[in-house]
Amino acid sequence: MNASLLYRIASVLFFTFAISHTFGVLSRKQPSPEVAAVRSAMDSVHWRFMGSDITYGRIYVGFGLFVTAALLLCAFLAWRLGGLARTDPRAMGGFVWVFFGFGIASLVLSWVYFFTGPIVVSALIALCLGWAACLVSTAKT
Repeated sequence: MNASLLYRIASVLFFTFAISHTFGVLSRKQPSPEVAAVRSAMDSVHWRFMGSDITYGRIYVGFGLFVTAALLLCAFLAWRLGGLARTDPRAMGGFVWVFFGFGIASLVLSWVYFFTGPIVVSALIALCLGWAACLVSTAKT
C-alpha cells in the first residue's frame, strides 16, 4: 500500500462521511416519538439574537451542515495529498501530521459522543492518514 492510495481512500471515506452526515442532519424521519418531541421542541422555541430569529433546531441544522462542509474540505485535501504523495512528497511538509492529528481528534470525539458508524469511519480515516504520513515521512528522508 502506498501513501497516494491511502490518501485517496481517506478522501472517499471523508466524502462518504459527509454525505451520510448530511442525510442524518436533514432527515425529518425520527427514530422514536421521544426523539421527534425533542426535535419539535428545538424548532418551536424562538428568540431574537443580533437581528435574527433563532431556534435550537436551526442551530443544530446549521452546525450539522457546517460539519458537512468541513468533511468535504477534508475529502478534497486528502485527494490532493494523494496526488502530492506521488509527485512531490517534500511539498507536504508537516501538514501530513497535522491532518493525522485531526483524524485522531475526530476519532476521539466520535468515540466519546457518537455511535458505531462515525467511530468506525473515523478510525479508518485516522488509520489511512497516519499510515500515509509515516510512508511520506520515510520517503522524504
